[in-house]
Amino acid sequence: MAVGYIPPNAKWYVAEIVEEITIKGEARNVVHVNAILVRADSPEEALERAQELGRQCEVTYENVSGNKVAIHFRGLHALGVIHDNLEHGTELFYSEDIGMPEEEVAKLITPKEQLGVFRPRTPSAAPDYVCKEISEALRMTGKADSK
Repeated sequence: MAVGYIPPNAKWYVAEIVEEITIKGEARNVVHVNAILVRADSPEEALERAQELGRQCEVTYENVSGNKVAIHFRGLHALGVIHDNLEHGTELFYSEDIGMPEEEVAKLITPKEQLGVFRPRTPSAAPDYVCKEISEALRMTGKADSK
């Protein structure tokens, strides 16, 4: 997110929140970087509000295997301003590279079938951090729907 100019009427920001998930008895952690919209009247307020949203995601719970799962807000990866009103076609953020060779430009283009919204859903190889209560509720919903 390259930014330098903050429009005087800026009201929306994009924050990339870093959260780390740890599971008792599991050596591997899981790190999520979540891009979220933040409504604020200044960059300082955007920072405060983004950090508060990050702190609100901190929880602990039990997974399906009975292990304690903890989600910790680690900080912000990025915070950028949205220069225009939110509507179809609004630019959210951009990056800039100078002197990029054609083969590197071509590597930036993702074929349709590899775009996230078109890829088939595949099970995660991550440690099991699914909340036991949510998993059980989903199973009950599935049973109720199948009757």
